[in-house]
Amino acid sequence: MMLPELRPEGIRVSAMVARHGDAELIGQAMSALDVTLIRGAGAGGRKRDRGGVQALRGALNALEDGQSLVMTADVPPGPARVAGLGIITIAKHSGRPIVPAAVVTSRFHSLRTWSRMTINLPFSRLARVGGDPIFVPADADPETMERLRLELEAALNQVTRRAFELAGADVARIAPPRAPVAGDAAVEPGFRLKAYVHAMSLIRPFAPLVLSHRERQGKEDQTRRPERFGISAVKRPEGTLVWFHAASVGETNAVLPVINAMVEQHRGLSVLLTTGTVTSAGLAARRLPAGAIHQYVPLDAPEYARAFLSHWKPDLAVFTESEIWPNLILETSRAGIKLTLVNARMSQSSFRRWKSSPGVSLPLFTRFDLVLAQNERLARRFTELGVRFVRHIGNLKIDAPPPPIDPVELDRLRVATAGRPIIVAASTHEGEELILAEAHRQLARDIDGLMMLVAPRHPERGTGLAEALKARGYSVAQRSAGVLPDARTDIYIADTIGELGTFYALSRLAFVGGSLVEHGGQNPIEALRHGAAVLTGPHWQNFADEYTALLKRGGAIEVNSAAEIVRVVLRIARDDAELARIRAGGVAALASLSGALAETVTALTALLPQPPPADEGFRRAS
Repeated sequence: MMLPELRPEGIRVSAMVARHGDAELIGQAMSALDVTLIRGAGAGGRKRDRGGVQALRGALNALEDGQSLVMTADVPPGPARVAGLGIITIAKHSGRPIVPAAVVTSRFHSLRTWSRMTINLPFSRLARVGGDPIFVPADADPETMERLRLELEAALNQVTRRAFELAGADVARIAPPRAPVAGDAAVEPGFRLKAYVHAMSLIRPFAPLVLSHRERQGKEDQTRRPERFGISAVKRPEGTLVWFHAASVGETNAVLPVINAMVEQHRGLSVLLTTGTVTSAGLAARRLPAGAIHQYVPLDAPEYARAFLSHWKPDLAVFTESEIWPNLILETSRAGIKLTLVNARMSQSSFRRWKSSPGVSLPLFTRFDLVLAQNERLARRFTELGVRFVRHIGNLKIDAPPPPIDPVELDRLRVATAGRPIIVAASTHEGEELILAEAHRQLARDIDGLMMLVAPRHPERGTGLAEALKARGYSVAQRSAGVLPDARTDIYIADTIGELGTFYALSRLAFVGGSLVEHGGQNPIEALRHGAAVLTGPHWQNFADEYTALLKRGGAIEVNSAAEIVRVVLRIARDDAELARIRAGGVAALASLSGALAETVTALTALLPQPPPADEGFRRAS
């Protein structure tokens, strides 16, 4: 409200004021200051438009008319202290510079709103600070616009801190509730986090024993054990290096498209991917682009993390989904490496645990430069835990390519099953297979030759599962034993790794597990990408966005029991039009959820080291 008073004499000012009810008071007050109001604001990341297009048109008209435009950077309805792309868009289309400015009084009252709105009080010292103008080229691409948006945020934080210093006021009083002020130093570790750091350092002598035990279980690669201590025989490539970290197969699948897109778009960019499991290492070996490097992530001891970072010296660290390793995060931050979390997710129980221990959570989450969350609910959780820059852009797994098909194995399975109707039950958990087996028993009375292919989420359960089903009278074949199904096989236990794409290609119908039991569900996108109609149990909360969209559009069917599975499968088997409707609903749901890949690549690109600018000569703004 005080910005219009900074105008030079003779310059008219327009102010952008939102349309929602809370802004009416602001609008009425500014109308008395000889200021023209432009009403409307974008949705701030929500799927509602509060007049953003109209506001953009009004802003461009005012600038074309020779006026100056004042507005806040906050994106309603949050998070606070975030510059929206709308400001950058206005500057791009108008050709006018953005001047970051702050006006602060020494005495003020701060409301407990999402943005900590301040009411300035009389008898105050007043400070006014302006920053250097920021120009947005007319031909700016999305990466350039995102980089300039981040530059604007940094400039606004700088002028705000300086204004508070000059006024003699405390900048922390305007921090949004439960969130630090952007630009401040990260919170220092509390007692519990310090204790964890020291404990992990002290138990290093036992690390070889732990790794030896895991190697005997097939969970570690003995030939690459030094990598777990941060030691590598691979030389760091020259130039810019982006380090991606993914826990296991699921996270690796999610981040591989980002890696491929980054490598394709940025010539000379090198990529390092770390994972923690043997299966994910195998996946990386098959699917990483040429020149990309895979290493096992070091164990979470400070000395191992420092050795790893000293060797690789990454320019950007990209963690995936829910990978929060304290020593790795602390040491990465201390090394001055930008730290991000993409496709971020966090369960309600994990959020409560982190929230209950701010001495652990704040020192970790305030070190992230950017978090890209899967949805708005998750974004708010990360904001409450102290992350300064959080955006919700969707789930990367929506944009991931379907799991690969092995054409040789697919042909072998098709020959072995000889055209038999097949239902795939994927990523099943203990307690689900017996329900599915009972459904198969009933369905087999009406569908001649029906076979159920069960791919348990944890393949090591395959042998025990096969024995349990045989004891109940089913004819069972087990893939890990090298056996193919034959004409008598009722249930085929596909207890192998990395073959889901091949299995999905066998069937028109797939049940996605973890949902008949209270596990939270598994990812349905892979089945949809292969054209299968999806069945799910009622417990799909871990993939709420995906299943909500699917069920809304009829792209999946929820079943609660063996009897319901029988009823739904028989209906689909007898009606090809019903199958086509379900598939069409799945396609529509995927279209509504896609887009996270492009936004992730754009956001990460903006954090890469920028090449020195070419000498453009003297630039003058008219």
